[in-house]
Amino acid sequence: MKILSADQIRALDAFTIHNEPISSIDLMERASATFVDWFIERFKPDREVFIFCGPGNNGGDGLAVARLLTQVQYSVKTFIFSSERYSKDFEINLRRLEKLLTITKINSREDIPSLPQRGIVIDAIFGSGLSRPVEGLFSDVIKSINDSTVTRVAIDIASGLFCDSNNEDPFKAKVDYTFTFQLPKLSFLLPQNEDYTGFWIMGNIGLDKSFIESESSVFSYVDEEEIFSIVKPRKRFSHKGDYGKVLIMAGSYGMMGAAVLSGKACYRAGAGLVKFHTPKCGVQILQSSLPEAILSADPEENFISKLPDLSGFNAVAAGPGWYEGPEAADLLSQLFENKIMNLVLDAGALNVLSKNKELLNALPENTILTPHPGEFKRLAGSFPNDYARLAGLQKFSEKYRCIVVLKGANTMVALPDGNVSFNSTGNPGMATAGSGDVLTGVIVSLLAQGYSPAIAAKLGVYMHGYAGDSAACKSGTASIIAEDIIEGIKNFYLKSERYYSTSL
Repeated sequence: MKILSADQIRALDAFTIHNEPISSIDLMERASATFVDWFIERFKPDREVFIFCGPGNNGGDGLAVARLLTQVQYSVKTFIFSSERYSKDFEINLRRLEKLLTITKINSREDIPSLPQRGIVIDAIFGSGLSRPVEGLFSDVIKSINDSTVTRVAIDIASGLFCDSNNEDPFKAKVDYTFTFQLPKLSFLLPQNEDYTGFWIMGNIGLDKSFIESESSVFSYVDEEEIFSIVKPRKRFSHKGDYGKVLIMAGSYGMMGAAVLSGKACYRAGAGLVKFHTPKCGVQILQSSLPEAILSADPEENFISKLPDLSGFNAVAAGPGWYEGPEAADLLSQLFENKIMNLVLDAGALNVLSKNKELLNALPENTILTPHPGEFKRLAGSFPNDYARLAGLQKFSEKYRCIVVLKGANTMVALPDGNVSFNSTGNPGMATAGSGDVLTGVIVSLLAQGYSPAIAAKLGVYMHGYAGDSAACKSGTASIIAEDIIEGIKNFYLKSERYYSTSL
C-alpha cells in the first residue's frame, strides 16, 4: 500500500472528484459518514461530544460529522473559528448544520469551552495540507485540548502535525485516535509522533485506485493482502531439500539462548535443514534444545573463532549471541569474501561492524542487516529527529547496497534503491529479550527457501509481527516471551494456507 505525500493526496482527491465523477461536497459527505460509522461503533452516545472545526475542508468534515452524530442522538457541541475566508464546502456544511443546532464561534480565548473529564473532543481544525506552524486562537484551542482529560479523536490527521515532514512546532493536538482516509500518512509511522497519532484507523472512502497505482512513492505500508499473495505454497511431492539449507553462526559462553531461539524460529518458518556453527560450550545445549539441528563445533570453547565450510548452504545468519572480541572482525571479513552468499547479520555481528566500519564496504550486495535503533545509531550515527533518521536509513542502505531492517513499531525495511516499507503487524509485547533472534531465524529461513532478499526481509518482518500478535491474543502483551513468538509462526502459516485455498 503506497504512502503518498500531502500534495499527492490533494491531487488524488481532485482526480477522484473529476473522474468518478462526484462533487467535492458529496465526497466530503462520504468521508464524514465513514468516520461516523466507526465513531458509533467505538463510542456510546452517553458522552458529550465537542467538535472543533477549522476554516478549511477538515473543518467542513467536522461540521458534517456534527450533523450526522446529532441525527443519531449524540449530544454535540460544535465550535468554529472566526475567519475572513472559509472553504466552499465548509460553508455548505455550516448552513446544513445551523438548521439542527447552535454553533459557537470562537472569537477570543474566553470563548474556548471548559472540557468535562468524560467528554470526547473531535479535532477537525487542520487537515493533511497544513505546512505552517499553528498560531493565535488555533494554538490556544489546541493547548486547551492537550491540557484536558477528554478522549481526543482526530479526523484524518491531528491538527498541527505535518503529513510527511518534520514539525518542531509545540502546538500539535495530542490525540488518542486518528481516523484517516484511504491511505496512511508517513507521520503516523514514526516514533516521535506517537502522542499526536494515538491508535490510527483507516477508512476506505473510494478514492480513485488507478490514480494511486500511477503515483510513485518510495514509501509503502505492508498489508495483509500484499503479504499473503507472495507466500509460496508447498508442493505435495516436495522434500526438505526444496526448502533450503541454513547455516547459523551463533552463540558464545552465557549467550547460547540466542542461538536456540534463532534456530527454532528458522525451522518454524519453514527451512528444510538448519546447521549451527557454535563454540564447544554450546554443543550440548543446542543438541538438547533443538534436536532437529545439525551441529558444527568451533575449535574454541567459549566463542566462534573460525568459519566452517560454507559450501552447500542457501543462506547464512551470523551474530546472535556473538562474542565481540577482535577475532570476530576477522571472522566477518572472511565471511564477506563469499560475495554470492545470502547473508543476514544481527546483534553481535552488527556491533562488530560498528567497531570496524571499514568492513561495511566489503558487505556482499543485498546483505540483510537487522539492527534495533541503538545498533543503527552505532552504525550510522545519531540524527536530530525521526525524519532525519529515515533519510539516513535510506542513504545507508543505498551507500552499502544492503537491506536494513530497522526494528521497532512499524519496523522499516530499507532497500538499496531508496524504497522503504513500513510493517503493519506487531505489538509492544514483542519488546522482549530474544525477539530479535527470532526475527533473524525467520528471515534467514525465507532466504534459504528461495525468496529474494528484499521479499525475505519484508515477509519475515510481517510474519514475525503476525506471530507476536498471535501470542498477544493468547496471553496478552505484557507476558510475551520470545518462544511465544516462535509458536505464533504456526498461525501465520495456517492463515496463509487458508488464503491460498480460497484464492484458487
